[in-house]
Amino acid sequence: MGKRLLLIALVVFVGCKGNSQKKENKNTTQKETTYKVNKTDAEWKAELSEMEYLVLRKAATERAFTSELLKIKEKGTYVCAACGTPVFRSEYKYESGSGWPSFDREIEGNVAFDVDYDIGVARTEEHCATCGGHLGHVFNDGPRNTTGERHCINGVALDFIADKN
Repeated sequence: MGKRLLLIALVVFVGCKGNSQKKENKNTTQKETTYKVNKTDAEWKAELSEMEYLVLRKAATERAFTSELLKIKEKGTYVCAACGTPVFRSEYKYESGSGWPSFDREIEGNVAFDVDYDIGVARTEEHCATCGGHLGHVFNDGPRNTTGERHCINGVALDFIADKN
């Protein structure tokens, strides 16, 4: 039990950044990219809630275990909260214990990847391929019976759309 608790604490500490960190990367490989949805900073601030803006536009991280999306068990699609692009399906979601919604794969073509060094080591950052909004990070410690990937995603960066029966 103690080893499991230590592992969870380590994953939470290292796996995702702190709440107030912003994307002021000095040591990044990120390059300027033009997205289909391209708005000014003022436009994003006016459209998004404060936390959505910090996460999606400044790469902050919401606190662990605070997302209402952790409780959702129904079938549907998770879309980018900034532009509505479908990025994950409910059947890709699993309980990782990390405190953030976790998926074993993305909807191919709708999520883009980059490398950031915000915590001093290289991590694979995920962002919406349509608007560039920061979603979270992907790690190679996911379910081995599927992809082996853990897409550690900020719930505030997503909206859920339930499937119609």
